[in-house]
Amino acid sequence: MIAAIVVVGLVVGLSGAMACAWLVALATGRSGWIDAIWSFATGTAGAVAAFIPIDNSEISARQALVAALALVWSLRLGIHIALRTAKGGEDPRYRHLRDEWGDAFKRRLFWFLQTQALAAAALVLSIMVAAHNSAPGLGFSDWLGIAILFVAVVGEAIADRQLSAFRSDPSNKGKVCDAGLWSMSRHPNYFFEWLGWLAYPIIAINLEGAYPWAWLALAGPLLMYWLLIHASGIPPLEAHMLRSRGQAFQEYQHRVNAFWPGPQRRTGLASNGEMR
Repeated sequence: MIAAIVVVGLVVGLSGAMACAWLVALATGRSGWIDAIWSFATGTAGAVAAFIPIDNSEISARQALVAALALVWSLRLGIHIALRTAKGGEDPRYRHLRDEWGDAFKRRLFWFLQTQALAAAALVLSIMVAAHNSAPGLGFSDWLGIAILFVAVVGEAIADRQLSAFRSDPSNKGKVCDAGLWSMSRHPNYFFEWLGWLAYPIIAINLEGAYPWAWLALAGPLLMYWLLIHASGIPPLEAHMLRSRGQAFQEYQHRVNAFWPGPQRRTGLASNGEMR
């Protein structure tokens, strides 16, 4: 009963957090606060969910571990977005929505952010399921999960830093970042963001079938992959880049994978826009 009440409270809390994000974005004119608040809210809710009392057992090392993983991810991403937003500017994805929705922007943005709250709830489920794996002690899968999330957080931080350094150089204005990790993937930050969510099913799943709820932890990486590849990640951002960078970004698209890191292809666009 207590667990059910806490879960409902977390869902309501996520909804309320995104309502606050809506107000902050409208008041400041900086939509980046939306993603910062979403990151903090999701990580906090995930940490709380990790400690939800499912039975009368004591808090396990795995629960503490998973809660810590959620908070580390949340703080790194949320602080990065918050610092970037504080410097000014609006996320091009939200700017496009403002133009597309016109007078209905405020109303439609509110409900759009509520769908983000639902997505956060699914991600929190992944964290909660991993935390409540009742296998005794910490095993290989737990340490593998830690390693994966560590690589993901560090990789995303490096990608963000490389992009920030590129943008801070005035000589790069109007150019496409094609350095470091960005030479292997057009969205390395998204790739590492997705990679981090693989940590939870790895911690949760027991191939012997001792913990059947563990498969629900796949909700995290599956949902994140869909969001980044097909919904609010790559499609609107690349549409913006094509509008603002034109042929330079088209060439980049033909040379570099969209998501999965890999070697560049030896193709490009001729001056007339055709493949060569």
